[in-house]
Amino acid sequence: MPSLVLDEIAAALASHGLIQRGGFVFGDDETAPDGSSDKPARSVLLVGQAGAAPWPHFQRWRRTQPGNLANPLDSWSREVIGDVAREFGARAVSPSDKPYLPFQQWAIRAEGLKPSPLGILMHPEYGLWHAYRGALLFDVDLEFAELREQSHLCDLCAGKPCLKSCPVDAYSEAGFAYEKCLGHVRGPSGGTCRTQGCLDRNACPYGLAYRYPADVQAFHMKSYAGL
Repeated sequence: MPSLVLDEIAAALASHGLIQRGGFVFGDDETAPDGSSDKPARSVLLVGQAGAAPWPHFQRWRRTQPGNLANPLDSWSREVIGDVAREFGARAVSPSDKPYLPFQQWAIRAEGLKPSPLGILMHPEYGLWHAYRGALLFDVDLEFAELREQSHLCDLCAGKPCLKSCPVDAYSEAGFAYEKCLGHVRGPSGGTCRTQGCLDRNACPYGLAYRYPADVQAFHMKSYAGL
């Protein structure tokens, strides 16, 4: 598929605040998910965001939906990316689809990123303030630009403030203490986390121009904690 079509896809996504997040052609020896037909896909194009660009679009859509809609951001993402998929002859898939697809592995391969100590992939420009909302699976080979080698910012960060700002030390070299984090966020001392987001994530010095506003972080924290 020529790059001109990728430009058209990018324009369609941009109208919703979304961007292309790279992609790749599956190898002949790989087991790929089905594309738009019953045959294994040939290519995958990841779709996501940098910063909070989709937020105004999502908020406008949300005002037209029932107030008790479960997982509204997932629903919006599925609708928007699904429309783009139909327009360009692709199959849309979501990170929350079951059985789960290897989105993080796809992202690492597509953009050459590595995980931060928080588990979120570190982007050289966006820092930790980005996300993958879905992917488009095509039955044809797409033409992707060759990845350039890039430094992993976490390797250059000696202080690791992302491991020192959580009041309950939920993140450490040993991993993520999920229950400890969840208990704090839901508890009487978790007000700052509930309204301003994860303190460890906010302590990262990279990608600050893309940091989510407090209301966006509060939305994600509320969803995470089931509040």
